Amino acid sequence: MNKLAWIGTGHMGLPMARNLLKAGYAVHVYNRTAEKAAPLQQDGATLASTAGEAVADVDTVFIMLTKGDAVEAVLKGEHGILKHICEGACIINMSTISPDEARTFAALAAEVGAIYVDAPVSGTVAPAEQGQLVILAGGSADAVERCQPYFDILGKHTIHFGEVGAGSSAKLSINLMLAVTMQGIAEALVIGEQAGLKRAQLLEMIGQSAVATPMLNAKQKMLLEEQFPSAFMVSLLSKDLGLLMDEARKNDIELPLSAAASRTFADAVEHGKGEMDMAAIWLELQERNQK
Repeated sequence: MNKLAWIGTGHMGLPMARNLLKAGYAVHVYNRTAEKAAPLQQDGATLASTAGEAVADVDTVFIMLTKGDAVEAVLKGEHGILKHICEGACIINMSTISPDEARTFAALAAEVGAIYVDAPVSGTVAPAEQGQLVILAGGSADAVERCQPYFDILGKHTIHFGEVGAGSSAKLSINLMLAVTMQGIAEALVIGEQAGLKRAQLLEMIGQSAVATPMLNAKQKMLLEEQFPSAFMVSLLSKDLGLLMDEARKNDIELPLSAAASRTFADAVEHGKGEMDMAAIWLELQERNQK
């Protein structure tokens, strides 16, 4: 069976790497904070002290990090991936980054004879644990086909959007919907409760309406209990909205709802809610409107 490397064992990376281990693959793992990768060693992974060490003598490298700067850091340098990767190996970057960053990293990979696929995912921690993510792929048809056996383990469905960068564009598009939908639910609750309506009944109403959404089911308990353990942190969605707005400005596209959500999520980060779940955007709006 092919040898794999996994770089980045945060909230999403750890369960995804674990699913590859469960499928019987030999996985070399690197994380900047080694303790976060340690649980995978108990599952049979080999821990590496550098990214370069992890990728030596493997066929496929997965990267799952929080932002483009972090990806660049593990790619470059004396102990980086590009210095040690085998010619012909495939780099699958599942991080949420800008389309331009994806194309830049693909060019760097090509310089050392590696293949690059951008494959961010739609889904949070629970789907990652269950292997039920949606894989948003960008790259050549041959490269994506080569990666498909792994995608079938990590996700329930793969959509090949086009060349490198297309997957990243798709990810920003779906995260736009996440942010706007979550803010819409939060605003509906705020205005309803200001009118004296009960939050539980407002949630029941939305759930029985034409705008019912699986997100509502996923976040309902948090909204009722006012506890926001993170499945998708406010800070990460705020970062993604920043990337989205950069793309909109660059292409002279007006996105009024996205712009409003971007400001709200940025404010929530500034007000100390960055590590809470995205549903805490309700808390941000609630605090703004307390009288």
